[in-house]
Amino acid sequence: MIALALAMMGAVHLERFTFTEVHMGGEFRLTFYANDAAKAERAAKGAYGRIAELEQIMSDYRPSSEVRGLVFGGSQPVSRELFEVLAMAQEISVRTDGAFDVTAGPVVKLWRNARATGRLPGAIELAQARSLVGWQNVKLDAKYRSVTISRDGVLIDLGGIAKGYACDEAVRILGSYGVKSAIVQAGGDIVLGDAPPGADGWPVRIPGEEESRVLANCAVSTSGDTEQFIEVDGVRYSHIVDPRTGVGLTNRVMATVIADRGLVSDPLATAFCVMGRAGVSTARDFGVSLVLSVE
Repeated sequence: MIALALAMMGAVHLERFTFTEVHMGGEFRLTFYANDAAKAERAAKGAYGRIAELEQIMSDYRPSSEVRGLVFGGSQPVSRELFEVLAMAQEISVRTDGAFDVTAGPVVKLWRNARATGRLPGAIELAQARSLVGWQNVKLDAKYRSVTISRDGVLIDLGGIAKGYACDEAVRILGSYGVKSAIVQAGGDIVLGDAPPGADGWPVRIPGEEESRVLANCAVSTSGDTEQFIEVDGVRYSHIVDPRTGVGLTNRVMATVIADRGLVSDPLATAFCVMGRAGVSTARDFGVSLVLSVE
C-alpha cells in the first residue's frame, strides 16, 4: 500500500504540445509531451535554436553559411557538425556508387532554374556543370577535422542530408530538456524519440502502405517527385537529379527509408530514388528498411 501510494504521488501528468517554425526553406514541426507549458516552451526554443545554428552552417542559400565558405584551395578547418555530415555523405556516395553526391550543387542549381523558367538546361551548360560533380573532389581529414576542395568550381549542396540531421539534433536537444516522447518532422523527414505515454509508438504513414506503422526511436525519410518537377515536351523531369548523369529523373519513383538516424535515412531516400530497384540490395547492406515505388 505504501509503495503504491508513493508511485501515485510520483506520477506526472504529461500534456501534448505542438510547435511549428520555418527553417531551411520549410516547416519544422515539433510534437512532444511535457508536464507544463513553460517547460514545453523552453524545450521548443532550445530545439529551434539548434536548428537555426545548423541552418547557418549548412544552407547553400546563405552566402555567410559555413558550407558556402568551402572553396577550392588549401585545407580548411570546419565545425564538428559540418564534418560529421560531410563524412556521412561521402560514405553514402561510396556505397551507392555516386547515386548520392553532395557535390551535385552545379547541376542541382541548373534544374532549380529550369523549374523556375520552364526551360531545360542547355547541353553545353549541363556538360560544364556535370564536369564539376564528384565526391572525390572533397578530401576529408578526420585528424585535423578539415576539408580540402580539390577542384575549382565545386559547389556543395547539403539539401539531401541537412534536414535529416537537423531533425536528429532537435530530438536530442528536446531530450536534454527532459522531453523524451517526441517527434520532429521537416517535409519528408521524420525523427522519433520515445513513444507517447501509454502507447507502443507514434503512428507513421508510409506512402504505398494501407496501414500506419507504429514506430519509436528511429528516423523515417521519404523522397520522390510528387510535387517538384518540370514537364517539357511530354517528359516529366524530377527535382531529384542523378549526380552521375546530371539529369533530373524521368521515371516516377518514391522511396521511404527507416533507419536509426535522420542523418542516414535522409540521404539514402534520395539515393534509392536514383538507384530504383537496384537499391534494394544496398538497403540490406546498410541495415535499413526500404519501401520503394517505381513506375
